Amino acid sequence: VGEQVLLRCSFKSSSPITESLLVDWTYRPLTGGQMEPIFHYQSIPHPATSGRFKDRISWAGNVANGDASIAIQSPVPSDNGTFICSVKNPPDV
Repeated sequence: VGEQVLLRCSFKSSSPITESLLVDWTYRPLTGGQMEPIFHYQSIPHPATSGRFKDRISWAGNVANGDASIAIQSPVPSDNGTFICSVKNPPDV
């Protein structure tokens, strides 16, 4: 609680990394419910502009090294849940 947390996501692709590479992070609370998009990356980071993580997520990855990690600032117990990282590098998924 209160300290930055790093959510790691690593990937491998058989295709060269290009500007078409997409990273999407989604979140679902422990209590269930809808998946909520919280972060998008395509050439540049696009943090969520609304929702519980607004202004608290930063890009911590380096796609050239197969890293799509993010950091969450000032986490609280209610942030607990399932975080899913999805990477697409066309034509590789």
